[in-house]
Amino acid sequence: MGHDHGHDHTHGANKKALLLSFVIITIYMIIEAIGGFLTNSLALLSDAGHMLSDAVSLGVGVLAFTIGEKVANYGKTYGYKRIEILAAVFNGVTLLLISIYIFYEAYHRFMEPPEVASTGMLLIASIGLVVNIVVAWILMRGDTEDNLNLRAAFLHVLGDLLGSVGAIVAALCIIFFGWGWADPLASVIVAILVLISGWRVTKDAVHILMEGTPKDVELDEIIEAIEAVEGVKGIHDLHVWSITSGQNALSCHAVVDDGLTIEECQSLLRCIEHDLDHLGIGHVTIQLEGADHPHGDSWMCDGHGQSPHKH
Repeated sequence: MGHDHGHDHTHGANKKALLLSFVIITIYMIIEAIGGFLTNSLALLSDAGHMLSDAVSLGVGVLAFTIGEKVANYGKTYGYKRIEILAAVFNGVTLLLISIYIFYEAYHRFMEPPEVASTGMLLIASIGLVVNIVVAWILMRGDTEDNLNLRAAFLHVLGDLLGSVGAIVAALCIIFFGWGWADPLASVIVAILVLISGWRVTKDAVHILMEGTPKDVELDEIIEAIEAVEGVKGIHDLHVWSITSGQNALSCHAVVDDGLTIEECQSLLRCIEHDLDHLGIGHVTIQLEGADHPHGDSWMCDGHGQSPHKH
């Protein structure tokens, strides 16, 4: 129960961080878009476009957390937690598309560099840097390490922060050296960073949707932990996957000594569940089988201590 309470507390903190960040980013995105249009700066416009994706991704993230809070039912026995992963896929793909569009616009700017109001560009980019630092700090206070949805949003904002830095440098180059190409160059650098972030988030999210083994789980350690429990002779049909970020599940068949009583069965399962919880597995389902009938009649026991019944 303590584990679930801690997850709920982290979930609430993550949701608040996303909501506050969404409000701040949306307001400044509008300001930067207007500023980029008035100053004719691609660096600002690309950063504003990235901020637009931030606002959308943060909004989707808040929606995902809200929908994810719905309880499980007969139609969705795991609940709606995985909507957070779908949101992460959406965010990652959005980052990829934005980076491609920035590359396209930058190409035309290199061919025909337009006049840029560098002073206004510098002012707006500087304010944008401060805004992005504040939002990044808010998101960092959440669980950006384990929650993929929050990490996707954080990477969006980090890309914005770097975009603001690029726009500031480009504005200074135009002011002091007259280098008009600095504006599209800054946008290309930002696009590369956005492309890398988008690829990583998308890859991690798809890995979860494909029921891949969680990156923070070592299968060898899992196998050793289960087989080290007294009474377990071996395991097979082992599956480990993530329901959503930070919620890992496991199912397997365990071959045990013949003649175990129901009480011994329950004690064995509680021991396995306790050991696996320390290895990052929060939901455990194990089918116990006698050595002489590994795939025949068996006792089906749930790792959460439900009463065994004939399979």
